[in-house]
Amino acid sequence: MTTPVRARTLPIGLLRGGLEVRQFFRARESMIFSFALPILLLVVFGSVFGGDVAPGVTFTQYFVAGMIAAAQLTNGFQTLAIQIPIERDRGVLKRLYGVPMPAASYFLGKVIMVYLVGVAGTALMLVIAAAFFGLDLPGTAQRWLTLGWVTLLGIAACTLCGIAFSSIPREGKRAAAVVTPVALVMQFISGVFFVFTDLPSWMQHIAAVFPLKWMAQGMRSVFLPDSFAANEPAGSWELGRVALMLSLWVIAGSALCLLTFRWTAREDR
Repeated sequence: MTTPVRARTLPIGLLRGGLEVRQFFRARESMIFSFALPILLLVVFGSVFGGDVAPGVTFTQYFVAGMIAAAQLTNGFQTLAIQIPIERDRGVLKRLYGVPMPAASYFLGKVIMVYLVGVAGTALMLVIAAAFFGLDLPGTAQRWLTLGWVTLLGIAACTLCGIAFSSIPREGKRAAAVVTPVALVMQFISGVFFVFTDLPSWMQHIAAVFPLKWMAQGMRSVFLPDSFAANEPAGSWELGRVALMLSLWVIAGSALCLLTFRWTAREDR
């Protein structure tokens, strides 16, 4: 009797996830740009810049919160938007599409890889920031819970957007040149490298459309004292709005994936 497709999706997806993780850590480019670079930036910026951005809040505390969100953007959006076009050009996607593997298993494998790498990177940054830069880890269960759901929704939104964006680069070898500037601009306007309210208002409005701004704001609610919420644009953490905006991007990213994803290169169509 033939096993139903749905019954095979999860176990094959788990196997794909393990394979994706191994391939990620074997590829030097992925290790440098998606995993090691956010950690290196944390060490460099944390060592160079000092002072307070608000009473009782150091620049390092502020930067760590934003850098954790940026690392999740890098692991989800940037990694997949570069990796998938390369696999498409090499014919990997075409071969996978031709084998009796549920298409959903391929995407499940990517999601598993992004989450495992993202959680590992976040944990390592927290250890480094706590050990060398005096970061106070969340002191309540509520803050740990917020860290969990912001991470869950944020990585999901970035992963889906990365899969959707992977159809834009015309060639895999040029994908990095197309994707990297987009990721960098998002970081600069979303309150990662600069205090968000110090940015021009028009830039704040643009950033508020995209998920990274809300991810960084959610992370600040976890790692910064409640008194800092008065320095946010709305004068509060707006966690309900953070959840809403990230959920909307999960929905929008899913729709964009269904509409735009391609298994073959343009010249093969």
